[in-house]
Parts: sequence; C-alpha cells; structure tokens
Amino acid sequence: MKQAAFLGTGNMGGALVRAACRSVGAEEVILSNRTPAKAQALADETGCSVAEDNRAAAESARYLFLGVKPHMVRQLLEEIAPVLTRGQVLVSMAAGLTTETLASWSPEGFPILRIMPNTPSAIGKGMTALCAAPGVAEEHLAAVETILAGAGRIERLEERLMDAFSAVAGCGPAFVYPFLEAMADGGVLAGLPRKQAMVFAAQTMLGAAALVLESGEHPGALKDAVCSPGGSTIEGVAVLERHGFRGAVLDAVEAAWKKNTALGKA
Repeated sequence: MKQAAFLGTGNMGGALVRAACRSVGAEEVILSNRTPAKAQALADETGCSVAEDNRAAAESARYLFLGVKPHMVRQLLEEIAPVLTRGQVLVSMAAGLTTETLASWSPEGFPILRIMPNTPSAIGKGMTALCAAPGVAEEHLAAVETILAGAGRIERLEERLMDAFSAVAGCGPAFVYPFLEAMADGGVLAGLPRKQAMVFAAQTMLGAAALVLESGEHPGALKDAVCSPGGSTIEGVAVLERHGFRGAVLDAVEAAWKKNTALGKA
C-alpha cells in the first residue's frame, strides 16, 4: 500500500498533495477527486497517481486524508467504509467536525486524526495543527507529521482548540491578502509601479513575520522599534488605530471561530 491517499483535491487538499509528494515521494501518494480532470492535472504536476474513484483510492493507501467539505464528509465515509481494512488510518481536514463525530460516522476500530492546514502549505510555508482521538497510537501521529513535513510547521494541539486555530491559521491567509493588496495600493498611490509595490509589500510582510518567529520578540515591541518619535511610521500607525484596524482583525477571527464551531453542530 502507498503511504497516503488524498480523497478530494480542492485548494487545501491540493496543497497537501504537493507537500506529501515533497515529503515522502510522489510514488507514495495517490489521489481522487469528483472532477477527474482536476485530479489528473495535479497528478501530472506532482508525479503522483490517480485512482479511478474514492473507493479505489481508499483501498490503495494506509493513511487516508479526507479532503472534502465538512457537509460531505459523512457521505464520503459511508462510500469508502466497505473497502476499509484494519491498519488504515483516517485523517480529516474538515473544519468543525470533531473526532467523536467522525468516529460515529466511521467503521469501529479505525484510528482517527484531525489536521487543520492552510494554503501556504502548497509551497512548504504552511501552518498545520494536528490532534487525534483518544487512544490513537503515537506512531500514527508521527506518521502524519512525516507525510506532511513538506507543508511547513506542524504542531500538536488539544482538540478543543482546533476551531480557534482554524480561525487564525486556516482563515488567516484570506485576512492577510487584502491587507497586503492595500499596502501595495498605497504604494501605487504614492507613485510606485504596481508590480514593484506588490513585491515590496509582500517581502515586507514576509520579513516582519519571520522576525517575530526568529526573534521571539512581542509584535508590539517590534512595532515600537520602527516608530520614531514624531516620525512617519507612527503617523501611519495612528491612522490604522483611528480606523479600528486591530478591532476589525479581532472581529474577523472571532467571526471565523464562531462559524467553525457552528459547522461542527450542523
């Protein structure tokens, strides 16, 4: 059997397929998708193989990554249940669905894990959280970490915090991109060519985030280090504060967290 099968290759599933092919080799990865042409295009890009359907993919690998929308997970589990065999492991990436819920939809006795990745995983710069149902063996957690090593940072997390994690890291790129675009727009307004403004804004965001991770400094302290008394930076920060920038970001994360929680109750 191959190491990993990805059942569903949307934006998130596709990102993890690319990561897994980097980590364990394309020959250890098989995928399926309800749109065969989409699966084939991804296979052509990465060198992995395509199964005829979800059942065929589920029969072919030990770790089965369920990459469909939350409302489709139960149907997918019912579809593949007849072909599952002992020793296989189910890995869900569906927001809101707990391991308890997943276990109630699955044949008894199969280890169940959850991951919450984000789209930068496609280029190895992602952030993924990992948790497991009670009693899942360490070897299964370690194997998933190995398969997804090419996705970027992976951290184990208590399951009760997965919805909060998803609101920050899973939804977060969609909050960051409008800010990046607005930064570039500001540069264009000030006279920079569009292409250069976008590069400058993106690299600045990348560098600022890396400095937080590598220095261990609080973002507030790093912000203060850029703000000279009476300078242009503090003028810009003051405008952001007057427009409720931080409050808007807090509200966005809270709204995403509440939606994630609601998905698990639907």
